[in-house]
Amino acid sequence: MASSICMPAPVCLIENDDSGTLSVRKEGKDILDMINGPVVVVSVVGLYRTGKSYIMNRLAGQQTGFALGNTVESKTKGIWMWCVPHPSMPGHTLVLLDTEGLGDVKKGDSKNDGWIFCLAVLLSSTLVYNSRGTIDNVAVEQLHYIVELAEQIKIKSPSSASEEDEEGEENSKFVCFFPLFVWAVRDFTLDLEINGQKATEDEYLNFALELKKGVGRKISDFNMPRECIRSYFPSRKCFMFPPPASPENMRCLESLQEQDLVAGFLEATRRFCEYIFVKSAVKTLKGGHRVTGKLLGQLAQIYVDTISSGQVPCLENAVLALANQENQAAVQEALQVYKSGMEEITSKFPVSMDNITRVHQKCSSRATSEFMKRSFNDIKGEYNTKLKEEIDIYYAALLNQNETASEEKCKELLKNLFSEMSERLQNGAYSQPGGYEVYCRDRDDTIAQYRREPNKGVGAEAVLNEFLNERGPEANSILYADKKLTENDRKIQEEKEKAALLEQKCKEEEEKRIESERMREAEQERQEDRMRQMQEKFNKEMEQQREEMDKAMDSKLKEQEELLSKGFKEKAELLNEEIKSLQKEKESINAGGIFKDYVMPILATGADLLSSLIMHKSIAKGLKALKGK
Repeated sequence: MASSICMPAPVCLIENDDSGTLSVRKEGKDILDMINGPVVVVSVVGLYRTGKSYIMNRLAGQQTGFALGNTVESKTKGIWMWCVPHPSMPGHTLVLLDTEGLGDVKKGDSKNDGWIFCLAVLLSSTLVYNSRGTIDNVAVEQLHYIVELAEQIKIKSPSSASEEDEEGEENSKFVCFFPLFVWAVRDFTLDLEINGQKATEDEYLNFALELKKGVGRKISDFNMPRECIRSYFPSRKCFMFPPPASPENMRCLESLQEQDLVAGFLEATRRFCEYIFVKSAVKTLKGGHRVTGKLLGQLAQIYVDTISSGQVPCLENAVLALANQENQAAVQEALQVYKSGMEEITSKFPVSMDNITRVHQKCSSRATSEFMKRSFNDIKGEYNTKLKEEIDIYYAALLNQNETASEEKCKELLKNLFSEMSERLQNGAYSQPGGYEVYCRDRDDTIAQYRREPNKGVGAEAVLNEFLNERGPEANSILYADKKLTENDRKIQEEKEKAALLEQKCKEEEEKRIESERMREAEQERQEDRMRQMQEKFNKEMEQQREEMDKAMDSKLKEQEELLSKGFKEKAELLNEEIKSLQKEKESINAGGIFKDYVMPILATGADLLSSLIMHKSIAKGLKALKGK
């Protein structure tokens, strides 16, 4: 996978066949699947034969690419895609989406046009609406697809929407998730004036979107598309393009050199491209998560499948579906990071508990960090907990492997160190009078030598304890066979043997206690690190949501202020409920209740960490024992 990609030519992303059925093309989705970096998505929509494809080619830095038509037949069918490296944002991909021309006389299906427009809105971070001539009432009415968005897009799923949301108040939140809106007016030949005064392009657009006072069907029909544009797209920009060439050259526009184009058109194109490159943001999901090429492909698939099933696309459902897929992948990716990191220590088995816990903590922290980078919307910490459990199981198996490696090494070491004593025992060296004293001296020297050997791992004392207990009958046999010792001497030595074995047992228990304590400390430190990373991610996501709410609030307050200044007091007052609803949601975000209610209980399991790990360790050891039978 690559952070960005450069396609030599556009491909179809969403096909619209002759029957009006939409489907995601595998070729286009496969290309998006290869992009693991963030994407800036610019879509262009508009009536067919208005020159949409040409300005998209210029955004790609090319003269040709998207098909241009010089007849009344629409050349673009469905949605075509061109991915190029972003010219001013390294590591980002600029995804250009050229949509099928709306209002094609051959197609004659306005509902299908509506879904094409809807997909462009849902998939893009900047929406360019391309029209010709001027922004008059006819031009605004041709943008009736915006009015239909309230019926074609839902913010929340029916199961989670409140009664107020179901009544339509959630439409006020479209502003949080809808793209930047740019109106490109082609072949503009009029003077930029309003009531005889010179005006800017943006002032011209806002003037065209002004509402009319009064009541009645005509007034309502006039105001409705304007209200929707103002409400859904508070960030608006307008560019006026003069005709690019003489009428006779318009048929071969893509083959014309720059010197053949009108200077004013070239200047407008330059300003347009510069604005798009600077102002178009990375595509984000509800909640602020940045979209990669892979996620964009999945998002397109979800929306197209929803539309094809006869349902209305829902942003909340799409985010949940994407989060489920992405979080599962994030768990596996993070787990692989942990496993790869632990190879550093597994190649050195056996190692001490300090060494393995140190590497475990480091790799676990890296895995959690990797998970946090990719995961999103894991509100209840379900996938974070899943990752922890997967790491615990794998770590428990490694602990068993390390313990087994330690046991095998220690047993082999004791066998080698005691080989000379075993030979002397067979030769009867300890069967002579005074042999028990010699046996004890040799044994103590060998044990001392064993303890001096480095890198024995976690089972050193346990293996030694088992070894000495196994050789206990041998020591007793030599003790009672030694003619030099009196019966009282034997009893004293026998008590010493018991004391030595008890001391060794205590050393084994102390080794286990230290091991358990170190495991407990390590797991507590790991839990604290996990809590810190979860809190940081939670804070970041809350900040993104606050920014969304601030954006919505600012747009509504600005809209209300403008309505009041124009004398639309009743319409301004109607916005109060929307503003209150947004304020309430913002206060809920500021309270941080989600982290307290869901994440904190997950983190408050520190007391069970060691017992959980020991359980996994015991299971792994039991499975290994069964395999050995």
